[in-house]
Amino acid sequence: MTDTSTAVPTLRRGTLGTADIAFFVVSAAAPLTVMAGVAPLALLVGGIGAPAAYLAAGVTLAVFAVGFTTMSRHVRHGGGFYAYITRGLGRPAGFGAALLALLGYLAMNIGVYGLLGSATHDTLLSLAGWNVPWPVLALIGVAVIWFGGFRSIDFGAKVLGVLLLAETAILVLLAVAVLAKGGAHGLSLGAFAPGRMTAGGMPGVLAMAFAAFTGFESTVIYRREARDPARTIPRATYIAVAFLGLFYAFIVWTVIQAYGDQQVVAAAAKDPTGLFFSAISSYVGPWAADVMHVLIVTSLLASLLAFHNATNRYGLAMAEEGVLPAALGRIHAKHRSPYVAGVAQSILAVVVVVAFAAAGADPYTQLLLWVNTPGMLALVALQLLAAVAVPLYFRRVSHSEGPLRTVVAPAVATLLLGAALWLVVANINLLTGASSTVNLTLILLVPAAFAAGLGYALRVRASRPRLYARFAAEPAEEPVGESAPAVPAAS
Repeated sequence: MTDTSTAVPTLRRGTLGTADIAFFVVSAAAPLTVMAGVAPLALLVGGIGAPAAYLAAGVTLAVFAVGFTTMSRHVRHGGGFYAYITRGLGRPAGFGAALLALLGYLAMNIGVYGLLGSATHDTLLSLAGWNVPWPVLALIGVAVIWFGGFRSIDFGAKVLGVLLLAETAILVLLAVAVLAKGGAHGLSLGAFAPGRMTAGGMPGVLAMAFAAFTGFESTVIYRREARDPARTIPRATYIAVAFLGLFYAFIVWTVIQAYGDQQVVAAAAKDPTGLFFSAISSYVGPWAADVMHVLIVTSLLASLLAFHNATNRYGLAMAEEGVLPAALGRIHAKHRSPYVAGVAQSILAVVVVVAFAAAGADPYTQLLLWVNTPGMLALVALQLLAAVAVPLYFRRVSHSEGPLRTVVAPAVATLLLGAALWLVVANINLLTGASSTVNLTLILLVPAAFAAGLGYALRVRASRPRLYARFAAEPAEEPVGESAPAVPAAS
């Protein structure tokens, strides 16, 4: 009999189904927060054509997903983007992508604590009259998210499922009420007229729309915990992209109907933060607006937990590579979670929150926007690099995939994502509201992180050749139900 009492704990395999992974991805996007917090600005900038921008972003990312998910059937590594980029573009680019991924997920997660503190403060003040300082609430949020990440991944999936259904339900309730009453002046499809996409502010709206999908690609990070990952991951990816694209467009369109094509922009200009709350109060009742305020907070908690779990798994994968300290690769014996990575991430979040609070920074315009923006840029840049890597990878291995999936779709995705990245950079002032100096600094953090990864790769290749040689290598153990595909050597 084999003694397993001293066996090294691993992640809980075969735990997550398609719905579980989709919950993680969609929760990270925080649909209610995106709609109530960002969509009014999109209407202000681009007018009533905003719903079409969300559809365009969804179509672009669906095209990207074709090659991305095809490659996911061949790459069993749990490192997500950097493993894919290593396969196609070589190890130096893979090291750069690893640092970009770490920057992207940490920034996307930690910055949201500012919005959590601010939104929770406003909700408590409005509903209960409690004036609790935002840093206190943000730090409580750090503790709650740490605990959620410390527990098993199936616990996190159940929590996210409940929270996501709640925030989706309140938006659906608003939409049904608007449609049932025929809107303010009857229902109109003017938002989808072809000419709307060429309106003056639409490039800025497209930038916001792409930002609203950030994190959808994290499906592959859960490969080691997924049931039948060759099928589960592609399904979860397509479901997440389709749901977000269609849902965003539908909800923004219904809010336009709530005010009318000719009146909604003026309403958004008058009270952008209250646009959705006023609509649901008028069409459903004031109680629904109170519920929406509470669900904004739970939406943010769901987003934070999803990004926290994804970041932990990136940290775990990089620790197993030897790129990060080995301690970050420890897995809890009972909960099977990368708990040391979770502790490290939470400590960093505390340091950032305390630093911004001590400096008297605004939790929304500075902590959220200044920290999140380079994270979002890093993730879009990673998508672009991954799209480039797909056809290069399939040129080097024997496979039975068709050219539509391995060449055509990735090439189209490369062009579309390149345009998306340019749009985001060109319209960064709409996302941050900061000075040109601050915006330039936030933009330059992304190429700086990638360049640091390239430099680190060259150093490791010279000083630690064994570590360099096994970087992003396929795992020795096989996920259940899969056979090992051919793997080319990365240069």
